[in-house]
Amino acid sequence: MTEATKKWIRGQARFNGIFDGKERGFGRKIPLSSVPVYDECREYIKEALEAGLDGTQTQAFEDELAEYIGLKYAVAVSSGETALLLALKLAAEKLYGSSSGIYTPSGAGRGGALLGKKVFCPDLMTADMVNPIIFEGGEPIFIDSSDEGCGWSMSPEVLEMAFGKYPDVKIVVINHAYGFPGDILQVRKLCFAHDALLIECIGEGLGAEYRLPQDNAGQEVWSRAGVLGDYCVLNSGKETLLQAAGGAVLTRGYYESEKARYWAGGARAAVPWNQHEELGLDCLMSDLDAAVLRGRLAHLGEIIEKKRHIYETYRKKLDGSLAYIIPAGEDTRPNYWMTAMTCESSLPFAETRNDRAYTYKDLHGTAAPMEIYDALQAFCADCRPVYKPMSMQPVYRNCEHFTLDGSWRMYEDFSTDEFSVRCDLARAYYESGIVLPSDISMTQEEQDRIIDIVYACYDKPGMERGFVQ
Repeated sequence: MTEATKKWIRGQARFNGIFDGKERGFGRKIPLSSVPVYDECREYIKEALEAGLDGTQTQAFEDELAEYIGLKYAVAVSSGETALLLALKLAAEKLYGSSSGIYTPSGAGRGGALLGKKVFCPDLMTADMVNPIIFEGGEPIFIDSSDEGCGWSMSPEVLEMAFGKYPDVKIVVINHAYGFPGDILQVRKLCFAHDALLIECIGEGLGAEYRLPQDNAGQEVWSRAGVLGDYCVLNSGKETLLQAAGGAVLTRGYYESEKARYWAGGARAAVPWNQHEELGLDCLMSDLDAAVLRGRLAHLGEIIEKKRHIYETYRKKLDGSLAYIIPAGEDTRPNYWMTAMTCESSLPFAETRNDRAYTYKDLHGTAAPMEIYDALQAFCADCRPVYKPMSMQPVYRNCEHFTLDGSWRMYEDFSTDEFSVRCDLARAYYESGIVLPSDISMTQEEQDRIIDIVYACYDKPGMERGFVQ
């Protein structure tokens, strides 16, 4: 968006009075989400440099992360994408007896550990949590999101339909969209019933909790996200809660953790010379990245509490006639990483998008997601559309995709003459949704102004636009 366009939007009458005559709005850029560099981060970085980057910080981060989540072993690596690739290799070795494509009939280096295998994964997730499936020769099959009341993560009902068509699938990847766990207990049960391994990705959901079945004494049991998967994957990059480079794969077994560490260290055999008997990656986490992550992990409870307050403020003021705020499931405690909403009104909005551009009409009484996006960007508040589903991505458009309507494939010119799509929730969330600024440095006054901009986008005369108390 050009500066001229931003100025034109800020000059519209519907935004008058929100900033008391301040043309540019907030006076600073409101980030979508950020985390400060705490004093502990600086202290650990200093320790790492004084120790000569000897791996002490990485080891400490692994121990603290495993203890925090409630698993026994953690292997810290350079990215979440690499962590998922290692988890897939561990799963393939357990299921199929091989962790690489080096012994496949196609020849050395071709195929990958998942050659010819299908993997179920959420439609509403990021590409870095899907790409490793392709890197290992597998075929992702996308599962639609849950409906209202259960977050926007993978739908157990749709997953059960997918298992009905492909009972031989043995790996399921799940995420916690925007920090809101879905019905993962039911997903876990389905995996158990089909002898499938579950890989739980918690980059968005780190610190979130879900209720487990009561213990033998009948007491309520809550566990942190990550404990229900056969493998837990942390992606901690810029697009996640901790916002520092890196990732980790967590396991319950010593052998699997050491095997992952062996691969991540380049798969070098324990001899004086450089001997390689398997394919390795050479992707262990650096001490400097581990130092930053350690410092932020120590403040995770404080971060989540601030995120919760932001979420509750948006929900109190917007949820209902204007918007549908992403819900927290009854048996979950989200980490509230991002507050996402879908535009709701008695009048439909008019918006179209293709792979590279979007248009909308400024209609009285309703607002389009990209209309809100443009307005917030014009006033220097960062936001973004809800994740574009993987089944709609050009690179994955030919992959199979399950909704409550069953299995189908996404094509740009898909004909509906003989087949009508009734339910595609991931696509609906994308086409009507927007992720609101969820930065913990945002003041109450700044969040009130953001809410007021959203109200103004609906152009409803007489609508109460009072600020949240």
